[in-house]
Amino acid sequence: MNNKIIYIIVAIAMTTFLLGCGGNESPTESALPAIQGNTEDGNKVEHEEEGSGEVHLSQLKFNSLGIKVGEIPTRPLSGIVEANGQLEVPPQHEATVTAILGANVTSIKVIEGDKVKKGQTLATLAHPNLSQLQTNYVRAYNQMQFLEKEYERQKKLYEEKVGSGKSFQQTQADYMSIKGEVKGYEAQLRQLSLNVEKVKGGDIYQNVPVVSPIDGYIEKVEVQIGQYVDPQKGMFMIVNNDHIHADLMVFEKDIYKVKKGQTISFTVESVPGATLTAKIYSVGKQFEQNPKAVHVHAEIDQKEDFLIPGMYINGKIKTSNNSVKALPESALIEEEGKPYIFIVETHQEDGKTEWTFRPIEVRTGISDDGWVEIKLLESLPKNTQVAWNNAYYLISEMKKGSTEHGH
Repeated sequence: MNNKIIYIIVAIAMTTFLLGCGGNESPTESALPAIQGNTEDGNKVEHEEEGSGEVHLSQLKFNSLGIKVGEIPTRPLSGIVEANGQLEVPPQHEATVTAILGANVTSIKVIEGDKVKKGQTLATLAHPNLSQLQTNYVRAYNQMQFLEKEYERQKKLYEEKVGSGKSFQQTQADYMSIKGEVKGYEAQLRQLSLNVEKVKGGDIYQNVPVVSPIDGYIEKVEVQIGQYVDPQKGMFMIVNNDHIHADLMVFEKDIYKVKKGQTISFTVESVPGATLTAKIYSVGKQFEQNPKAVHVHAEIDQKEDFLIPGMYINGKIKTSNNSVKALPESALIEEEGKPYIFIVETHQEDGKTEWTFRPIEVRTGISDDGWVEIKLLESLPKNTQVAWNNAYYLISEMKKGSTEHGH
């Protein structure tokens, strides 16, 4: 009996002890207050649960980082279509100079890179054929003069019923034939840039000039002294860079956005640091098949001396101009595929100003010249300040504090 009483007393005592220990159990993690950590530079970093957080900077640190803050401004941004291409010159401003008749090169008066004017002599040619052409013209011209007088005489006799109709008709046919022959010779002489009146007077040119058909620059010289050149042989290549333009290829998915009159900014691959502008004056109406794209031609606003046809370019076509809420690119940071900006607040601590930065998720729109359209997921109170730069630094500090918190 006494043993049973002892066992009951011991059981009651043990139960009381265990219940007492359960009452002193620690709080769960969800009940913990926000944890304060310190960055390496001594700035406090506060982290809330659920993974969000705040970054706190002293006034001194804020100033040293050069952080800019302000409201989210509204500014005009253009939609951008990126396109690649090269510099081109319209075909009417390029020329291949050939010999009109086969002949030998007697002199070359230009070198590659020379600037030339329309009609300027580039080289001279000589050949017996050229001399023969001129003497044939003189002979034909003198024959025409004789037949013209004979034609007038026969015509008068025929009208007076003295001469025969057959003689008049034969003279008329001979005169018209030689007249056409003379005009043909004159056309050839003019193509050779020879003075017809001088040749007509008996001045036979020993050397025939080869002249430039356009203003421009000598791109290639493809002949040598003494070389015989055929009529089809290209002797000189001339290009007028004053009419150089941007020829860009716009892919099918973007072509509906591109229109005449839109502006383009572009860079030249071989000239780093040079950004130029142009305006679209023509949009092609036919697709190239490989790749499937359309040619877009743009007049360059300020043509620089270093621009040469064939240079590869990278362009950005500004397709729209809308006033939107926007921030500089350095104000945004992307985490796990989502863009964020930082809301800014200040408060006084121990008589000193402390800056608080809190990230909020946003959506982005068009980008232009270093600015990005900002689309808020929730409206912000009036006069809300945000950070305009250093988003990368702020997120790094927040992650650093979060890591310290995890340890």
